[in-house]
Amino acid sequence: MSSLHKLKSNKKNRKRVGRGNGSGHGTYSGRGSKGQKQRGSVPFLFEGGQLPLIKKLPHMRGFNNIFKTKYSVVNFDTLNQFDDGSNISIDSLIEKKIIKNKKNKLKILASGKLTKKLNVTANHFSKSAQEQIESLGGSITIIDEKE
Repeated sequence: MSSLHKLKSNKKNRKRVGRGNGSGHGTYSGRGSKGQKQRGSVPFLFEGGQLPLIKKLPHMRGFNNIFKTKYSVVNFDTLNQFDDGSNISIDSLIEKKIIKNKKNKLKILASGKLTKKLNVTANHFSKSAQEQIESLGGSITIIDEKE
């Protein structure tokens, strides 16, 4: 057990270079002789003019936009499996395992042919999808962004 009066400081003195040969860090100041590194002009991660590693690896470039809106897209081909006159929403699509993520916004596209009257609730509709649903006697409800 050490006593308080025997404690020593943990502080180390920094290396003072270029203060004469007697200090052990004189003449070249620990940098060696000649060359780019001795003259102090090497940028961080510089690899001597060859293609840097960070440019060789494609997965390290670019960025991911965290504000990007992600959509789950559903086409008419898929909506035909619902019964005539049924209500379609994000929950009913997840229940039938058509879409997986509830956080994504739902967009209805007019790919394929719709044959049933449906009441569809989604975030977005393509113009042709909206027209076809309404022409068959169905209704559309657009989910408000602020909900």
